[in-house]
Amino acid sequence: MHLLIPFAFCSGEGCAQALPQLALPHLTQLLSRLAPQPPDTADPFSLSTPHERALARTLGLPGQDGLIPWAALQAQASGAWGFITPCHWHIATNHITLSGATLPDFSDTESRALMAAMQPYFEEDGIKMRYEHSMLWLAQGEIFNGLATASLDRVAGRNVEHWMPRSPRAAPLRRLQNEMQMLLYTHPVNDARAARGVLPVNSFWLSGTGSLSTVRQPAATDTKVVDTLRGPALTEDWPAWMQAWHALDATECAALLRAIDQGQPVQLTLCGEGSAQTFVSQPQALLKRFMNLFGIQPAYHMLEKL
Repeated sequence: MHLLIPFAFCSGEGCAQALPQLALPHLTQLLSRLAPQPPDTADPFSLSTPHERALARTLGLPGQDGLIPWAALQAQASGAWGFITPCHWHIATNHITLSGATLPDFSDTESRALMAAMQPYFEEDGIKMRYEHSMLWLAQGEIFNGLATASLDRVAGRNVEHWMPRSPRAAPLRRLQNEMQMLLYTHPVNDARAARGVLPVNSFWLSGTGSLSTVRQPAATDTKVVDTLRGPALTEDWPAWMQAWHALDATECAALLRAIDQGQPVQLTLCGEGSAQTFVSQPQALLKRFMNLFGIQPAYHMLEKL
């Protein structure tokens, strides 16, 4: 069993203040019974998040920053692919912010109508689009080959300027974003959304770019990714993040402890914004030596290092 937990810790004062208030008895016991592996540490401004890098390793995917081929894997197709996520950009005086990872009250009908309106513009640049669900469209085109892009988890709630692709290959995409902003401004879907008092869809975000040389199934894995911390973390709702952590500790972490008690090999990977660390089962003799050196520490001491 392998439990992978994204957003176990986040940068920012609010999360740092919430962390010592977490009561995570099962996680604390897990960390005392598993041996830490060398951490995966990267620049907090890397395009791919630590949890994406960790999952890519588990699945046997290429791991180059910003080029983990998530869209190609989703499409189960060879070639260069990307994720197109319809979104709302909040335009302030000195910066533009992507408002959250999801749009409120955004139906399949609205999403399909917007994709149909946008599709001819993308096709002019050799990009084919395929509908997956309201917040995710697949796109295929040679333009995505070697084009590194930032994860949506990096840019949600932040200044998009820091995360825009800068390579010359991205010039058509920057033009497309300008064209789509003009197209969407007067689209009937946004008129209806304005009438309901919800955010309009005024742009898109490209992520998950990368190529697969052949159609392939992901490597067999028993990894379970638990993303219940993601929403509160991206919206900086730290009371909700704490509540989600407590629920996660009482369920998934407790289940991992039971697996250890039953003699099963287990792994736990905790991921922050800058790094990730995996903990694995070890023979009792090694664990006793480790515990004699460090003792049992509250879980938040480990989390704040991520």
